[in-house]
Amino acid sequence: MSDWLISLEGTEAGKTLALSLALMAAFLHAVFGALQKGRFDPWLSRGAIDIWLFALSLPIALFLVPWPQGHEWLILLGTVPIHLTYKLGMALAYSRGSFTVVYPVVRGTGPLFTVVGAWLIFDETFSGVQWLGVAVLLAGIFGLAVYNLIHVEVGRATLVPALWLAVATGALVALYTTYDAFGIRATPDPFTFLAWFFLITAIDFPVLAFLRYRAMKNPPDLRPLLTRGAFGAVVAYGSFGSVMMATRLDKVGEAAVLRETSTVFAALIGWIVLKETVGPRRLALMTLIALGAVIVEMGA
Repeated sequence: MSDWLISLEGTEAGKTLALSLALMAAFLHAVFGALQKGRFDPWLSRGAIDIWLFALSLPIALFLVPWPQGHEWLILLGTVPIHLTYKLGMALAYSRGSFTVVYPVVRGTGPLFTVVGAWLIFDETFSGVQWLGVAVLLAGIFGLAVYNLIHVEVGRATLVPALWLAVATGALVALYTTYDAFGIRATPDPFTFLAWFFLITAIDFPVLAFLRYRAMKNPPDLRPLLTRGAFGAVVAYGSFGSVMMATRLDKVGEAAVLRETSTVFAALIGWIVLKETVGPRRLALMTLIALGAVIVEMGA
């Protein structure tokens, strides 16, 4: 399968597959974010997800894919501090703000930085229409941030810190998206990078979650927490794996922007599953973010 995927790089078929993968990543990442923000403490949720990611990735990395060689180890090790910082940012933001407040700002801020990073590192350029799409996307992001500042009633004391954390975490999304694209392109077999990436980046948060769990006065039951973690691990494979593969098959910036249609899915999940109030205005602003991503893709 690796040979077949590699053969699609730079072709129209590869571009079409990258588009499908980015859209799949958008939906799955919204699900993933809801799982981390859901009924359990976000630190514990992420720890449970990473426990399963490590357990599932270990046999794949050791026995089913070629092992990394030479400098590929250094590239993989570089993913650890980047993703740890990102996960810390998400946990801190989710601890201070609701899912429908934090998630759109994080996911919407990331593409702008990613587009710049893709230009600097991969020499990718955007057309005028695509930059119009980025502007529409940013209008939705900052409009949503202003609306939340004015109208959100729950957690007002922590709303501003949550939004700042969300913006900073969006920059980390751009950093890991660009770096992961570099890593999966620099590894001859893309599945080698994916398997070892999921393995080594899942080591840290279970330790942090254990320490937090032990310090809790009323810790939750482990069985439902671990069950949710198992589901989240499968979703993580589909979400992060899909977008990384899309960045190998086609442009990094376009894949990153298209993935941020996840904000619409996030709004629906927050409203239907998490019972958070969304409202027509916030939904319209989230849709504006998605519209910007669509314009970017149409202008390619």
